[in-house]
Amino acid sequence: MVSEITATDLKKRMDAGEKVFLLDVREPHELNICKLENTAHIPLGELPSRDSELTAQKDGEIIVYCRSGKRSERAAQFLLDSGFKSAVNLAGGILAWSDQVDSSLVKY
Repeated sequence: MVSEITATDLKKRMDAGEKVFLLDVREPHELNICKLENTAHIPLGELPSRDSELTAQKDGEIIVYCRSGKRSERAAQFLLDSGFKSAVNLAGGILAWSDQVDSSLVKY
């Protein structure tokens, strides 16, 4: 089972100065609607062929997000199954971030 983090807990960690690695697995057109800053982007469908781009994070924590948390949960499970040490799903995705942290983000 994939571990999850809430948007408010992630924001607390970021505000405390903790360096977090964020991975957005949404489609490119979704990035034009809204996105979080300092985020790597690999669409879920491309993750199996592009996971080597994340090799530097293999032993670290990757926090994965999408729109609602469904695709990112699948992506996190894929990363764990592929030998990554820690892949955590942002519960509720960017929608939860908009609801709980930054209401200026456009919801779609």
